[in-house]
Amino acid sequence: MKEIYSAAQLMELEDKYGAHNYHPIPVVLESGQGVFVTDVNGKKYYDFLSAYSAVNQGHCHPRIVNTLIEQAQKLPLTSRAFYNDKLGVYEEFVTRYFGYEKVLPMNSGAEAVETALKLCRKWAYEKKGVPHNAAQIVVCENNFHGRTTTIVSFSVDPDAYTNYGPFTPGFIVIPYNDPDALADVLANNPNVAGFLVEPVQGEAGAYVPDEGYLRKCFELCREHKVLFIADEVQTGIARTGKLLACDYENVHPDILILGKALSGGVYPVSAVLSSNEIMEVFQPGQHGSTFGGNPIAAAVAVTALEVVRDENLAQKAYELGIYFREEMQKLCEVSKIASYVRGKGLLNALIIDNKDHENLAWEVCLKLAENGLLAKPTHTNIIRFAPPLVISKDQLADCIKIISQTLLGFE
Repeated sequence: MKEIYSAAQLMELEDKYGAHNYHPIPVVLESGQGVFVTDVNGKKYYDFLSAYSAVNQGHCHPRIVNTLIEQAQKLPLTSRAFYNDKLGVYEEFVTRYFGYEKVLPMNSGAEAVETALKLCRKWAYEKKGVPHNAAQIVVCENNFHGRTTTIVSFSVDPDAYTNYGPFTPGFIVIPYNDPDALADVLANNPNVAGFLVEPVQGEAGAYVPDEGYLRKCFELCREHKVLFIADEVQTGIARTGKLLACDYENVHPDILILGKALSGGVYPVSAVLSSNEIMEVFQPGQHGSTFGGNPIAAAVAVTALEVVRDENLAQKAYELGIYFREEMQKLCEVSKIASYVRGKGLLNALIIDNKDHENLAWEVCLKLAENGLLAKPTHTNIIRFAPPLVISKDQLADCIKIISQTLLGFE
């Protein structure tokens, strides 16, 4: 007979046997459907995190899940030692979908970022003519691109980089939302190979740059023969109200990094897209992954992207995002602890005034959970709100009511 664990026991198991590298909200989830998740005690919640924007298409979307099951029962994995009947179809689909010539499939967002960094550097040596081992890549303050050793080498977050050195060299950190800072670096350093940027900084709390920032940076990169690399792992796949956040400024990155919602949250899938001229620097044996481009990933990603298109999720996120921010702004005007709201589409953040109580945002999230809505703080005083894009306006209105009543209850 299968042993039944209580929520407390399940949390104790994680605490005892798992590494303590996360600090979860104390709920134990058992199932999910659409915009809702349910815990082991049967309590239902609105999911307002979407697994950090991986579940844009909603939990357990039937089309995506059915594709996963059908392919898993047929052929899960071949490695790249052989061809399979799904990868080429996916590669054609995804490149046309986003307007690129080549794709390199990987699994996680961090892997895709690492792939893009390697691709950029190899291109710099073999195409741009940068001296051997001299290539540099410009990144932004308060970035979040993953947690591998190379990526934390250019983080400004002490929790990300402390005691993980020695670090990978070759990165220049500049302020975000400051095209003049990029212009200065490019004008004075001929060995810059690429500029890696989040179109909206997600982990920094849905920090939206000024209008025109991406376009100015893109044009500077063009002027100096530097690759513009967009990390759209969190912002892509309709989250911000466009298929890509870069689409707001008609910027077509030289290298595009995708992940998370590329599978609708049912399987690890990421991708790096670029041109023939850039991608051809990779030759057999120089980069890869056993699971990258496996048949399940390929089939699932096609269906996940079809759902985004067929259900018009980008336009939905755009319209509902405006409504959400308008209502949150009204809340900020009457709340003593909510300072302001920012975001794009359905990637938004509420800034909490926690000067008198450092853990206030955390306690707000605990109370939100009690009231049936799951969210998570970032950077101590910011609560990120990112529901599945399949949410209806009526459901969103219900969530706004929960958020408002919860915050006003702290006063």
